[in-house]
Amino acid sequence: MIAFTVLIFGLAALALTILGAWLALLGGSPAYLILALAFWLTTYLLAKRRASALTVFALTIIGWLIFAVSQVGFFWWGLVPYGGIVVLLGIWLWLPFVRNRLWTYGLAQSDTPNRTPGLPIALSVLVAVVVAVYSMFQDPHDVAGNLPTQIVNEAPSTGNSIPDGEWHQYGRTNFGQRWSPLAEITPANIKDLTEAWRYQTGDVKLPNDVGETTYQVTPLKVGNKLYICTPHNLAIALDAKTGEEIWRYNAQSGMNPDRQHQTCRGVTYWDTRSQQPEPPAQTADTACITRVYMPTADARLIALDAETGEVCTSFADNGTLHLERGMPYNPAGYYYSTSPPSAVDGKLIIGGAVNDNFSIFSPSGVIRAFDINTGELLWNWDSGNPEETAPINIDQGETYTANSPNSWSVFSVDEERGLIYIPLGNQVPDQLGMGRSDAVEEHSSSIVALDINDGQKRWVFQTVHHDLWDMDVPAQPVLVDLTIDGASVPALVGPTKQGDIYVLNRETGEPILPVTEQPAPGGTIPEDFSAPTQPVSALSFNPEPLRESDMWGMSIFDQLMCRIEFNRLNYEGRYTPPSLNGSLIYPGNFGVFNWGSIAVDPERQVMFGMPTYLAFTSRLVPRADIPPKDAGATASEQGLNRNDGAPYGVVMGPFLSKLGIPCQAPPWGYVAGADVTTGDIAWKHKNGTVRDMTPLPLPFELGVPGIGGPMITKGGVAFLGAAVDDYLRGYDLTTGEVLWKARLPAGGQSTPMTYEQDGRQYVLIVAGGHGSVGTKPGDYVIAYTLPQ
Repeated sequence: MIAFTVLIFGLAALALTILGAWLALLGGSPAYLILALAFWLTTYLLAKRRASALTVFALTIIGWLIFAVSQVGFFWWGLVPYGGIVVLLGIWLWLPFVRNRLWTYGLAQSDTPNRTPGLPIALSVLVAVVVAVYSMFQDPHDVAGNLPTQIVNEAPSTGNSIPDGEWHQYGRTNFGQRWSPLAEITPANIKDLTEAWRYQTGDVKLPNDVGETTYQVTPLKVGNKLYICTPHNLAIALDAKTGEEIWRYNAQSGMNPDRQHQTCRGVTYWDTRSQQPEPPAQTADTACITRVYMPTADARLIALDAETGEVCTSFADNGTLHLERGMPYNPAGYYYSTSPPSAVDGKLIIGGAVNDNFSIFSPSGVIRAFDINTGELLWNWDSGNPEETAPINIDQGETYTANSPNSWSVFSVDEERGLIYIPLGNQVPDQLGMGRSDAVEEHSSSIVALDINDGQKRWVFQTVHHDLWDMDVPAQPVLVDLTIDGASVPALVGPTKQGDIYVLNRETGEPILPVTEQPAPGGTIPEDFSAPTQPVSALSFNPEPLRESDMWGMSIFDQLMCRIEFNRLNYEGRYTPPSLNGSLIYPGNFGVFNWGSIAVDPERQVMFGMPTYLAFTSRLVPRADIPPKDAGATASEQGLNRNDGAPYGVVMGPFLSKLGIPCQAPPWGYVAGADVTTGDIAWKHKNGTVRDMTPLPLPFELGVPGIGGPMITKGGVAFLGAAVDDYLRGYDLTTGEVLWKARLPAGGQSTPMTYEQDGRQYVLIVAGGHGSVGTKPGDYVIAYTLPQ
């Protein structure tokens, strides 16, 4: 038994010596080398069967505990990698069948048990256990507080007028507030929510699907129908009371391994009777009075009769608008629309997703407005050629600017002011800024306000200068009228991947909450440059810069490897440029906020959001070092991005340990509430468990990553799925407390919505999983309501 113990301690000492020396040579903490020396001394004394090994290791445990607390405080999950193996080895030494085989100095060695005192090692283990138990009841990352409950605006503008019990656009209205005036469900009765019905679409993830096959749709509710789309582009209408299928349409969009995303976030509804002046007489489509428009993964936009699901053949080319027309390059799978277009003033206004980092010979990021009845092109705004908005002549071979910044998310509309707000991304390659035109430099990673009538730019606000990090503006901006110093101010609230939330005057683009320019790191490759400063909003969920002490693991060894990797990477805080050596990007391009956006209560003028914190790495690869493309490979935003035509590719992905878990310590995901008139963050709580991240269904609440969006109601509750455990949760909007949760049959990476039918309020979520975050795939639509 002693020989086995010596072997274990010797191997641990050897590993700590090698890894600790490596870390120290990189400029990291020498503490692991000191720990290695303590392990060697313990190993030596054990080999000599000296009882003093127990005292030495007891002191080692106490010293290491002091170091651990100095690094992470009394945070239990932070202490786990420090204490796990060390304390377990201490317990092993304390066991009588080990310690009683040791002998005291001066006594003859004997195989007879000596009843060696175990008090020193027992006391050290006891102290470690007491610290661990105390830490279990501490939450150093929690921010407790209350959002204001006062109704600031009793009759707020919520955008286009719709019945209180309906949900007509992706964010309920064109303002994108994700707020419902329904109030039947409250913090007092939410515990009674039960499942009313569930429906399965039959559209499931296929073996040859791309990695990011996801179900992100937010259904629309108009009249007594719900309208949804599915990842493989089925459009379906359901009965809002029972969930029974009314009709379905299959766009037959096929499969393509070069699509980075196989998803559909929603459809667009339009009632032609709402149009002023009256639309032209419908000849072939007299039945298509109300319509549903669905974008597809093969770059089409299809018009359907909202009552029957039949194609509206008078729209565009026999019911189909071909969005690839006018593109200078059009490789199959490189361009498509994952988000629903905006319908306003008789126009369909749509952008499109361009594959990230495939090739510089890419489609344009043009924003286009089409006649909502006929599909005629009315104007086009191209961020690479922003002054010319008159329709190009596609039939005569005119094309848009290649590879201009695109908008793949959802737009917001202020019809009264005649403006549509576009969240813009970056030019491919995301990590290389050489050769960008002045127009691209101005519009990359920005929010742009365009005139609905002619597409002319009214203003632009850039959230990242010379973006080298894929910090697209990913989320639909929220429009809300804020009360500032007693006056009503038309505002736009724009969440970003880097964690800043910009509160702007939506008429002018000027900041309402202060925005300052802060120094940013330099150190790009010689061919490129970085912006000397970057904007920072007064309302920000930007995390503190990572430190070596933030590195984590399930054991001391994988934690130590993460510390080594941290010191090997280039890192000078937010906006560290990509490099040949490899750079740490934090927040990563997964985003603090992503397409799920935030929800804003226009009466209380507060927000509910889900900030997520995951570091990524970015390493540039010279063109000569990029291997040929593997046969059968499917598109992905992680791993090697080839950037064909550019001098460098890039290897990117989350910053993970050798065990495949994040190198940075949890929490990785929160829910948070803030006052959008002042920028004050009232509360911030970790969100979600590791139940579906580990082989065992462990309910530990670490605060897990998520992707998806929230919804809030006048009743004072917020709803959110999104986290990588499979739950839909209901929260108290004022405090952030979880009041209710329902177990989902698949990942809930979509934004829930709420509606009323026959006098009852329903909460609905689509549960279908998300390929790149690894949640369980499915095809479920589930509605909840209070008992009658």
